Amino acid sequence: MERTINQYNEIITVCRKLFADKLKDYGAAWRILRTTSLTDQIFIKANRIRSLETKGNQKIPDDIRGEFIGIINYAIIALIQCERGFADVVDIEELEALNLYDKYFVEARELMEKKNHDYGEAWRQMRISSLTDLILMKLYRTKQIENNDGKTKVSEGADANYFDMINYAVFALIKMNEN
Repeated sequence: MERTINQYNEIITVCRKLFADKLKDYGAAWRILRTTSLTDQIFIKANRIRSLETKGNQKIPDDIRGEFIGIINYAIIALIQCERGFADVVDIEELEALNLYDKYFVEARELMEKKNHDYGEAWRQMRISSLTDLILMKLYRTKQIENNDGKTKVSEGADANYFDMINYAVFALIKMNEN
């Protein structure tokens, strides 16, 4: 488990750096996005990964690693938006955005640790393509929850699906780094 936590933290460092760099370039322009828009943005990235996995080639040079990083960062933004709601203007400073980012990455890692304890790191035996499919499934679930105005009868809410998307994308990146 210590190896996994170290690998997870390495992925966090890469994702957070990109988030911070984009925050410097664009500010927190993402504050205007509704969670439905973020779900769709994550869907575009996951669908592109699946398309590239299926086709085996690509015409746009952006690599799959970057798409998984995008999934992680957009899912964290979605969690922030779930907590705060969307805004009509950029209403958050850089430091506050980074603190919220860190808060949700820590929560995602803690969830991963609990699930890894119970499931025995079964994800290490999975294919990256299966992790992609699980992310897509979580997206379809999230879209259904959003279409139901956030109401569920027996299931966890959209936020739980965003956390799972983060962890599946981290697992995919760890597996890519190991290959």
